[in-house]
Amino acid sequence: QVQLAESGGGLVQPGGSLRLSCTASKTFYDIGAMGWYRQAPGKQRDLVAALGSDGRTFYTDSVKGRFTISRDNAKSTVYLQMNSLNPEDTAVYYCSAAATYYSLINALGSWGQGTQVTVSS
Repeated sequence: QVQLAESGGGLVQPGGSLRLSCTASKTFYDIGAMGWYRQAPGKQRDLVAALGSDGRTFYTDSVKGRFTISRDNAKSTVYLQMNSLNPEDTAVYYCSAAATYYSLINALGSWGQGTQVTVSS
């Protein structure tokens, strides 16, 4: 089981930016796919962005054009660059890793502990 360590959450004003990081205990060669989910209070955990080992990406509609998922193979780290943040982006963001892209996007992978992102003036 891969261990995931997230960082980078915090409080930001509307229109601002944050970058989340997630470092895995295994190399990307041993991980099929990684991604980010988020869960707002009283809501279910939803997929925000995904990155497959073949480079394919997924973004939920509400973040397209604002968020970018990327990875650093040497550091076994995946990033989520979040720009033009708005209050609706407020949530706990969870990093996830899975053996396959299918497993990742169906929430069947491993999870980090979560990092809070709050967008407020």
